[in-house]
Amino acid sequence: MNKFLKVVGAVAIINIAARIFGFLREMVVGYQYGFSYAADSIFMAYMVPNFLYLVVGGAFATAVISIYSRRTTDKAEFVKQSFTIVLSTAMLMTAIMLLFTDPIVNKLFENDENVNPSAIQLTKHLFYWMMPSSIFLILASYYSSLLNIHNKFHLSSVSILIYNIAFLAIAVALSFVFGPIAYGISAMASAAIMIYFLVDGYRKLGSHPVGLSFKRNAATKDLWIMVLPIMIGGGTVQIYAVLQRIFAQYLGFGESAISVVNYASRLTQFPQTILITAVSTVIYPILSRKEAENDVESITSLYSRGLRYLLMLMVPVSLFSFFYAENIIQVIFEYGNFTAEGTKLTAPVLKIFVLSMFFLAANSYITRFYYAKGDSYAPVIFSIINVFIINIAVMYLLADSAGVSSIAWGTLISSGCNTLLLMVYAHFKYGLKVGKGQKLLDSAKLFISIILIGVITYLANQYLVFGYKWITFGAGAAVFGASTIGLYLLFGIKEAEEYFKRIKTKVVGNK
Repeated sequence: MNKFLKVVGAVAIINIAARIFGFLREMVVGYQYGFSYAADSIFMAYMVPNFLYLVVGGAFATAVISIYSRRTTDKAEFVKQSFTIVLSTAMLMTAIMLLFTDPIVNKLFENDENVNPSAIQLTKHLFYWMMPSSIFLILASYYSSLLNIHNKFHLSSVSILIYNIAFLAIAVALSFVFGPIAYGISAMASAAIMIYFLVDGYRKLGSHPVGLSFKRNAATKDLWIMVLPIMIGGGTVQIYAVLQRIFAQYLGFGESAISVVNYASRLTQFPQTILITAVSTVIYPILSRKEAENDVESITSLYSRGLRYLLMLMVPVSLFSFFYAENIIQVIFEYGNFTAEGTKLTAPVLKIFVLSMFFLAANSYITRFYYAKGDSYAPVIFSIINVFIINIAVMYLLADSAGVSSIAWGTLISSGCNTLLLMVYAHFKYGLKVGKGQKLLDSAKLFISIILIGVITYLANQYLVFGYKWITFGAGAAVFGASTIGLYLLFGIKEAEEYFKRIKTKVVGNK
């Protein structure tokens, strides 16, 4: 477990850097375009390529790792077969989306009577630039899976860092000449840079060469059997993101609705994505090998301890983000065309979104255990029930009374239900029990610590308020960090004690 945590930590650090640059891109869009239709157009145009990258590319990556890890798989042939399938699928999906650009964009804006026709045209132009990048992005997921199989976890994470740096730098540089269209050009160019880095990294491994093969066998059949349900079950967070933006526009909330949802959800996804990407990048190849070895004890231990770590990390962060929602938006986004009024619009939505962080992270984590066991159908059924039925129903039911916040309520309620279903089914079907091997007293100490962290953070938010937003944020973050660490150590939370013992050993050892 310690070795696993070290690898996860290293990948997490790279992911933090990568996500910071991705987040900076959102900040720049806010600075340049605020809550205008130009900002909405950028977010809407990037939505589909990003969705295909994370959902379709992610599904193929997960399935490839699982099938490649089997002892019966002809690995050299499978690499070529899977590459052919991934490339063909990426090209076909991209061609279809480009062919139907006009009706898709028109449909999204049809309920907004105040929309400017130029905004619709801008969205289409951006879409024409961004959509072809999907081919490179999906292939990037494929090459990342091959690298992760060979324990080159850092290369796939570094590629995301390169992509986000290039996207930001090119977009900012070209925006002075091309305006919002610069983001479309940058999306295409940065995706090309990303795939070049990954292809070069894989070639240096000297492993099975990538090529074309149209041969069909049991491995390719199993690939499709796994991929299709994983696209729904494993892409829950991304599906939420797409539905959030579609319904923000479709429900007729008007100009700024998409931007409000985007800014709020991005803030929510930042800590969540860093952790889940790091854990998923490392854990799934390990899980696949453990499952092939039928190491039930290791899998059960990993499941229980992993969820405990998520609880320790995500819930306190959620509490801080809830109480400091307005202040967080001020220090991150409130510059240039992102005004104080925009902060007032976004803060209530963010407060609801942050409450779903643990559930979304847990859903992604637990789903990996289902896939390792070859079960890609149960997560699909649960996702269909929660994402496409409960989520959409809540958005519609609360649309009139809650406005844009109904989007966040839909995510919170449905993601919580999804977590419950995944845990219950995993408990009875696979014997994966929450708290396995943990004492009741240890769980009680953790929950009491988290409650006290919430109380202290609330009091800090109420009484440590200063005239300068950065001082207020810094004071709040300091109190939150000190109280979290202090309470975990005071109550004897063993994971925290083990972590600080390792740090102390390294420091003393260096002396």
